Amino acid sequence: MTPIYVFLVQALTAWLCYVFGKFACKIYIQGFSFAFPVNLTIPLTVSLLVTACGLKFEKVCAFDFMPAYLFWECKNGDILSNFISKDHAWVWIFWLLSQTWITLHIWYPKCERLASTEKLFVSPMYNSLLIDQSLALNRRKHDEGELKADDLDFNRNEANKDMSQYYETTSIHSEASNLQISKAKSSDFITRIYAVATMWHETEDEMMLMLKSILRMDEDQCARRVAQKYLKVIDPDYYEFETHIFFDDAFEVATENEDENVSNSFVKLFVSLVDKAASHVHGIDITVRPPKKFPTPYGGRLVWTLPGKTKIIVHLKDKSKIRHKKRWSQVMYMYYLLGFKLMDQPISIDRKDVIAENTYLLALDGDIDFAPTAVALLVDLMRKNHNLGAACGRIHPVGGGLMVWYQMFEYAVGHWLQKATEHVIGCVLCSPGCFSLFRGKALMDDNVMKTYTTISSQARHYVQYDQGEDRWLCTLLLQRGYRVEYSAASDAYTHAPEGFGEFYNQRRRWVPSTMANIMDLLQEYKRTVQINDNISMPYILYQLMVMIGTILGPGTIFLMLVGAFLAAFGLSNWDAFVINVIPILIFMLICFTLKSNVQISIAYFLSAVYVLVMIVVLVGMMLQFAVEGWASPSSIFFLASAGSFIITGLLHPKEILCLPCGMIYYLLVPSMYLLLQIYSCYNLNNVSWGTREVAQKARKKTREEIEREKKEAEEAKKQKKKEGFLSFLHRDTSKDEDEGSFEFSCAGLFKMMCCTHPKPNIQQQQLASIAESLDILKRRFEGIENHMGISPSDRRRSTIKPRQSLRAGGTITIVEDEDYSDNESENSEPKEERDDLVNPYWMEDKDLKRGEVDYLPNAEVQFFKDLIEKYLFPINKDKEAQKKAEIELLELRNKAVFSFSMMNAIFVTGIFLLQQHKDTIHIDWPLGYTTNITFEPDTNEVLISMEKLQLEPIGLVFVVFFALILAIQFSAMLIHRFGTISHILASTDITFCTKKAEDVSEDKYIEKHAVNIVKELQRLKDINENDAIENSNERLGRRMTIHNLAKSSQKKQEIGSLDVAFKKRFFSISAESADMEGDNSILGNMRRLSMRRGTVKALAERRESVVHERRQSRILASRKQTTFAPDVEMV
Repeated sequence: MTPIYVFLVQALTAWLCYVFGKFACKIYIQGFSFAFPVNLTIPLTVSLLVTACGLKFEKVCAFDFMPAYLFWECKNGDILSNFISKDHAWVWIFWLLSQTWITLHIWYPKCERLASTEKLFVSPMYNSLLIDQSLALNRRKHDEGELKADDLDFNRNEANKDMSQYYETTSIHSEASNLQISKAKSSDFITRIYAVATMWHETEDEMMLMLKSILRMDEDQCARRVAQKYLKVIDPDYYEFETHIFFDDAFEVATENEDENVSNSFVKLFVSLVDKAASHVHGIDITVRPPKKFPTPYGGRLVWTLPGKTKIIVHLKDKSKIRHKKRWSQVMYMYYLLGFKLMDQPISIDRKDVIAENTYLLALDGDIDFAPTAVALLVDLMRKNHNLGAACGRIHPVGGGLMVWYQMFEYAVGHWLQKATEHVIGCVLCSPGCFSLFRGKALMDDNVMKTYTTISSQARHYVQYDQGEDRWLCTLLLQRGYRVEYSAASDAYTHAPEGFGEFYNQRRRWVPSTMANIMDLLQEYKRTVQINDNISMPYILYQLMVMIGTILGPGTIFLMLVGAFLAAFGLSNWDAFVINVIPILIFMLICFTLKSNVQISIAYFLSAVYVLVMIVVLVGMMLQFAVEGWASPSSIFFLASAGSFIITGLLHPKEILCLPCGMIYYLLVPSMYLLLQIYSCYNLNNVSWGTREVAQKARKKTREEIEREKKEAEEAKKQKKKEGFLSFLHRDTSKDEDEGSFEFSCAGLFKMMCCTHPKPNIQQQQLASIAESLDILKRRFEGIENHMGISPSDRRRSTIKPRQSLRAGGTITIVEDEDYSDNESENSEPKEERDDLVNPYWMEDKDLKRGEVDYLPNAEVQFFKDLIEKYLFPINKDKEAQKKAEIELLELRNKAVFSFSMMNAIFVTGIFLLQQHKDTIHIDWPLGYTTNITFEPDTNEVLISMEKLQLEPIGLVFVVFFALILAIQFSAMLIHRFGTISHILASTDITFCTKKAEDVSEDKYIEKHAVNIVKELQRLKDINENDAIENSNERLGRRMTIHNLAKSSQKKQEIGSLDVAFKKRFFSISAESADMEGDNSILGNMRRLSMRRGTVKALAERRESVVHERRQSRILASRKQTTFAPDVEMV
């Protein structure tokens, strides 16, 4: 057996070496934890062998535990000299040096974080006999396609005078000289992130959270761009960033002119919050430049250039011009960003493919809050696996109240167990649209993006497509072979419904859409398993088990309530059954007949009652455990469930405060898993959004709408005449144009008029009376003016200020009224002609600020016209089609209600009847016993008997069923936790195994901390402190009260961009400042940066190199101008 043990030890140690070596490469500690041990293995092994031989030579009894035939040969005498001279170890030394030289690249890894095994090693296998050489020689070099700072084009717009108005990018989109080059450029591999948010009726607090998140991304992107441009460092996490916000139904009827539209109050609120959010993020009162206004075929556009030079582009959608709602906003930005801005560019197909591979859409909601590090973690997942179509983060609900506390635990359990399990054993089924990253190339798949534009035509479509658009999009990605993952380290925060009714309406949309998408996946499981390598039959089986558990969840909760009543109150089985079934049947009848608001009110009342019932359930379970013992199936299942939740929470230390909310979750179990399921199923035909509903201002009806309504009214009257037995008695009195001085009628059936004459028109009489009153007032005012000597020409008139705007065809003048005369009327001046693509009325709204007006290129205008015509034209409400859809939804609801009710009824009936006849049909439980103690008075004996617990077969099957699901989820959670910890370690600078800061060279220090250095240098706070106060001694001599008053009276400072602040500080650095004694501050009285003298000196050197490069470029430019000057004079 000894050789077998030796083989097993060697195999196990080699495998552990391979696993830990691969892990070290994945988490970016390759130098200390991979390269160093691999190169140290042979010298250390030889040294140990030589040492062991020496000990064996000195003491024969050494290493007695090892058999003699396994011990290596040790020659007598000088072991080291014999080893070098007779065994030719000097050849081995040169061999070791050559191996070290060949594998020198393992000391300088260049792969991404959490890289796959295929990217780390040439072959995924290893040689266990020579494990060190196998790992070293098998490690990839990664020396192709490296992006250099010189490859990035930062100076494309240097000739522009106003740099702050342009988005400075590092990519090279298209150049005339390179249109036909098929090989991708290094700049094509740059990560491009488009943040796309859909907004509707968000509150001020929600908008502020999203805006602050965008501004933090702007600050981070600017720091990374500036670090590469001025400090000449390569940032592997560099990305380009741009924000697009799509406002649904962004216009309302203008108060002063009902024929025109203006932006609604939510858009105006968003515009007013941009400066507030920027001031909060940068810690100083600043004013962002007013947005540019663009008229568009779909409504309008507002464009802000943020301090970091990234853009916020707000698309204002007019629902009369383009299709509204969230899914169609997603279709709009997919085709615009991936179709027009990428595929329509004049570059080669190969370059488009590479750019699409590295272009991501960051889907956001209007109330999301996140940090740049959260986005970076999602990008890491995308870089790790190029087949990854979408990645989502950990969503945390925020708000106040019991409903939010319930959702805190619900979200936690859903992410800890459900999403982690899906990630480990297959793919995540839903990447929520509030915070997810989608790969552009995956979305551009024809069977994804084109299918996503399908108009709902069947009842099932309304539920699957429109109620759960995020889940459906992920289903399409999975069915096309893409993977969807979940990152627990990427945190985002979103507002959760705080009211009971709002929560129920939200889940009324989510529950049916979830079931519909899972059913779609299960129905196409053979094709999906064949196409998608990440989805297997065990994963499909797991999803089937989860779905069965979801469908039978209400029945399971009902049986739990019945059992609790039995244990707590000592009722009979039928009494407990009837007491619990009556409120359920009443609620089902209410959901089937009454309106939604009544249903929610009843559910709210029943939920409060069930909270008290759950206390009874808890007491009943404790009594049952006391009777049956802690080894009974119910006790084991309860302890396992509670223990798994507690252990899972402890393994998520940052989220451990979610565990106390589990008590709220427990009390609301009947409401959420019984009443909510019934409410969702019985309201399946209700496809309204249900949340954030706000009444819109009524629009003035057009002439065509009035004529159409008249025709519909006449047709309805004709139809009414045809109906009923006494239809011949129907008479339309609305057309009576005459009246008589004497009238007689009989019960309204007959009417006789004498001395008839035309009926006076009441409206005309009122208008004539108003006109007469106005004439009287006019004559009185004229008399007063003549008496006071005021001429009509002295009256104040409206002043009109023209606003110039450049367009391709010339200059367009947009007239804005600044003042209005009280005596002006609509007919006093000719009405200005409006063109929605030239001078729409909404652009004159002062609440949108007086920004510059610009126009889209003709190609972009034509693109949107074609897109609207093909996919996004407004859907007219055809009453017949709408009625047909309502009928189909009712039929679908009825089928779902019948199936749902019957399955739960069959399940409950079967389990309940088996419990009734447990003595006849049962299975003995081997672990638990019940003790019966009886006293016989006749014999004065005490009889003690022990019986095994009896379980009904179906109940035992379902206990095992749910226990199996819980075991799978808990095991998968542990595996996912290890992956999350690996990701965190890979993204964190580990200093315990690296050189100390003072031992690192200044250039290395700057390269490692370049982004943080730039963030300190580009801070807008205190940027003008030195300019305002030239002499510090004079400042100390002033009275601080006067100084503080002067400081508080300063207006908001308008700063174009963050790089202005960086340049001001960076170009003021000099080598002399590093030689100053004491604390090294970069710019005197400005915010002090904790930097060493050497770091400041290194920054000064880089500053000098930048200045030198600029000087050289100017000299070359002047020489070129001098060279071409004679030719110009000759011309």
